[in-house]
Amino acid sequence: MPDSTKAIINFGDLSKPITALIEKLSSGAGILYEPTRIKKQALAEAEAKKTHALADIEVQDIQKRALERFVREETIKQKNIESITEKTFEKLDDTAKPEEIEDDWISNFFDKVKFISDSEMQDLWAKLLAGESNKPGKYSKRTIELIASLDKKDAKLFNNLCTFCWHDGNEAYPIIIDNAENEIYKKQNINFSSLLHLQNIGLIQFNSVSGFRKLGFQKYFTIYYYGKAINLEFKKKTNNELDIGNVLLTQSGQELISICNSAMNDDFFMYILKEWQKKEIITSERLKNV
Repeated sequence: MPDSTKAIINFGDLSKPITALIEKLSSGAGILYEPTRIKKQALAEAEAKKTHALADIEVQDIQKRALERFVREETIKQKNIESITEKTFEKLDDTAKPEEIEDDWISNFFDKVKFISDSEMQDLWAKLLAGESNKPGKYSKRTIELIASLDKKDAKLFNNLCTFCWHDGNEAYPIIIDNAENEIYKKQNINFSSLLHLQNIGLIQFNSVSGFRKLGFQKYFTIYYYGKAINLEFKKKTNNELDIGNVLLTQSGQELISICNSAMNDDFFMYILKEWQKKEIITSERLKNV
């Protein structure tokens, strides 16, 4: 992956994936982009001259104000687009294939990001573009629409939820038990109300009554928490089940977990192991005083 501290100045310095992404933006979304500040400065100066020239033209004040507003708004949109594009470069894999991204996906993506000016939200969108470039087809248009409806508070809340996610190699499961009554969840602002909110915006399914279970396990099963593998041993040889709590991720939630900045929570890790051992599931990480 390219060094994020390296300034990208000339086309000759660009990796093949970055060059391919720039070409894709031009062909797929009609976005003209050059990763230098020279073009930006030239455009800004040109727009400034146009604005000053308006003073010498006898037009109605309303027309002048409308044109000035249009120039300001389009400049902000272009700035947002270029900022997110630049943030994407450092996240591209050497094997990225941005040329394989669908044109409709690219157009829809940049139709949304031109309004994103918050730096943290720009980082999130840059991860999306990089992820789609690295693996075309990874993020659905439905997920893009959902993200466009999120505010910064929603994104942070979902990021907090991801702290509690375990993986089975295919899917992620936020293991929220007892409707998040434990203080471990509340410290991350995960509670009954916030879970209902995440369900309402389409990121999770929340079942506060019976919860969810995974069925059909053999006697041995491996599950992961932030790369740490835990081997589970059930009582029966076949047809075992695992209580995974009150929450499931939707398809969009599954897609978005890869761009979260969540981190392992040691207290939660031990808490879940104890809960499993109380149910007579033997774990490879033994605990005392269960």
